[in-house]
Amino acid sequence: MTAANPADLGPTTGLALEATDVRVSLQGTEILHGVSLTAASGEVVAIMGGNGSGKSTFVRAIVGAIPHDAGTISMFGKEATPDARKLIGYVPQRVSAAGGVTATAQEVVASGLLGYRTLRLPRDTAARVREALTALSVADLARRDVSRLSGGQQQRILIARALVRKPELLILDEPMAGVDLQSQVALAHALGHLKEHGVSIVIVLHELGALTRLIDRAVVLEHGCVTHVGAPPHDLGVHALPGHDHEHPHEDPALSAGGTLGLEGPR
Repeated sequence: MTAANPADLGPTTGLALEATDVRVSLQGTEILHGVSLTAASGEVVAIMGGNGSGKSTFVRAIVGAIPHDAGTISMFGKEATPDARKLIGYVPQRVSAAGGVTATAQEVVASGLLGYRTLRLPRDTAARVREALTALSVADLARRDVSRLSGGQQQRILIARALVRKPELLILDEPMAGVDLQSQVALAHALGHLKEHGVSIVIVLHELGALTRLIDRAVVLEHGCVTHVGAPPHDLGVHALPGHDHEHPHEDPALSAGGTLGLEGPR
């Protein structure tokens, strides 16, 4: 593991995302100790590290879900305001909760077009929903109740919900966790297509898996600090990263009764 060099943080112009010296405290304890990251147009940046390293906290600060105490976050050359964040698509970690979601897959995807200052669906919603579902190879699930879909299918619906906005920056938090190989391959194909069209992608990963060939640069965190920036640490292997729990569900079990999609969008 090599120490991060500021000169290796990536391009300095034409950036979709630039986070510099970001510090975050939760309940009085500093979780992130000056984390920096950049993502240029068409670049795929992986955020890696063991459990408790601060990966999810970092992306939640980037999308505005939690405040940061110090440092700067900018998108497309401007401060990361709610208006600037309209240009991003965010997929949080998939969660399960009691209650269930009474909605079809196409309704869930269409909800991605609503949000900050946007309370009415655009006229081309149906076409955009079909396009997003097709990109993730789940167009045949459009009219299915999401609560009856498998974990991998639900994850692809949630990613389609982010893609329907046609984001210029896509941020994904552990999208491969607990999904089947078919879903992993479909996601890799969709992300490759976005990369070819200049979309910047920041993705939290435990292991590279089907996304290996897409990753341009990896930022490795340990205890809230950047410990490596550069090529993904293939030689080290993510299983050796500090805090790694060695648990990776590779099957695609259906969610238990009452399982729901995490439907939070950028805030």
